[in-house]
Amino acid sequence: MTGRRLIVEADGGSRGNPGPAGYGAVVRDARTGEVLAERSLAIGRATNNVAEYQGLIAGLQAALDSGGGDVEVRLDSKLLVEQMSGRWQVKHPDMKVLARQAAALTRQFGTVRFTWVPRVRNAHADRLANEAMDAAEGGRPRGGAALPADRRADNRLTGWMDGQAPPTTTILMRHAETSLSAEKRFSGRGDNPLTEAGLAQARSLASTAALLGRVDAVVSSPLRRARQTADLVAEALGLSVTEDAGFAETDFGEWEGLTFGEVRQRWPDEVEAWLGSADVAPPGGESFAATTSRVRQARDRVLRAHPAGRVVIVSHVTPIKTLLRLALDAPPQALHRMHLDLTGISEVDWYADGPAVVKRMNDASHLGLQAASA
Repeated sequence: MTGRRLIVEADGGSRGNPGPAGYGAVVRDARTGEVLAERSLAIGRATNNVAEYQGLIAGLQAALDSGGGDVEVRLDSKLLVEQMSGRWQVKHPDMKVLARQAAALTRQFGTVRFTWVPRVRNAHADRLANEAMDAAEGGRPRGGAALPADRRADNRLTGWMDGQAPPTTTILMRHAETSLSAEKRFSGRGDNPLTEAGLAQARSLASTAALLGRVDAVVSSPLRRARQTADLVAEALGLSVTEDAGFAETDFGEWEGLTFGEVRQRWPDEVEAWLGSADVAPPGGESFAATTSRVRQARDRVLRAHPAGRVVIVSHVTPIKTLLRLALDAPPQALHRMHLDLTGISEVDWYADGPAVVKRMNDASHLGLQAASA
């Protein structure tokens, strides 16, 4: 950790409980009071507690993005303070999921202290949350909401509903082959380059990307295998690459570079626990719950930056599976029921009023065309 001391102020609310909901969060330097980051998002229809927990999660992630350290979290929700401090039980199933995500983030700091404050002392986060709720209701926000209000109001699930408007489309591409992926070994934060076969796969993917039509941006995990793939894709599209660490692969800790069989032989109990719970991390690594939290935040950054846009995201197995799982509203166990090929393409439409539609999944037909033409 950096030794830095941060303050997180977070809030969330719902007009109707449930109703149009949003959250706001602020990260400050504890010594100077300087605002280091702001986060807000209109989340559609939700309860007060869901919005408050999502604001907390966004604030903790923003604090990590700002360098981490020791954190004091200030909330005007007595419920969240008591539950996150371990004094009150979390009973509602939806709240349990969000509380686990928040707890997974807290473990990445030096120390975390939760403090209740009156609403008047949480005014900055409260303002951001209200701007996000304005967006959720369809009114124009006053500058802080994560998605423009006019998109929130008009962008509806197409098909049988009125008021059709384009979604934000994410075209998800898994990176090409490395030496570890070729041997089916755990490949997390290790920065392995593409093999020669992998470069050929990435060029094939780039040729397919050139046929996608309009694409507004290419976003990549910063890991080398993804960035090499993304560079070729972006070149074919005439675009530059933006990196987002939120789309990096899960950190598999001590399992990095090993096969599943080798891991199961050395850590049989740990593997069973890991397969059984998204909150369990490999030794020295990262849990799927923690991965989900940062991938969700990265997705939200894309949605904020490209409303009604078309964005290519070049990433890895776990982040792409996570995005598909979130789009399908599937449980964490669904991660173990998906298969993604190298350079496989998946596509998700994200609508501003909540729903998402998976349009294709793991399309690797371009590899077959490459082999046929070889």
